[in-house]
Amino acid sequence: MVVCEAQTFERYGAPKQGRSAVKKGPVKSKEVKIPVLKSIEKARKKQEANDKKLKNDYRKFVKWNKKRSIQIQTPEVQKRMKQNIKNANSSYRTKKKNSAVRTKKAGRKYS
Repeated sequence: MVVCEAQTFERYGAPKQGRSAVKKGPVKSKEVKIPVLKSIEKARKKQEANDKKLKNDYRKFVKWNKKRSIQIQTPEVQKRMKQNIKNANSSYRTKKKNSAVRTKKAGRKYS
């Protein structure tokens, strides 16, 4: 005999009353807006703008660096590198398509 089975009790629902209770609609919670100092809001916006700029600069640098790494190679190596990129992209597309077919969740993952 399992210990858990010995300690379980059947519980029945509360007895129903003769008449139905008055039902109220869902409770509406009031959204309280906390006032924020203008200096704090200004600093937050400035920080967000700075983060966006840094992210954009990094993306541009990565793009430039990829292009440069191909550019400094000999023509034979450039051709091979470009072909490798094409092969990788096509295999990724195939993988994406196969997993999208298998399940909805995986399909959303790659989109």
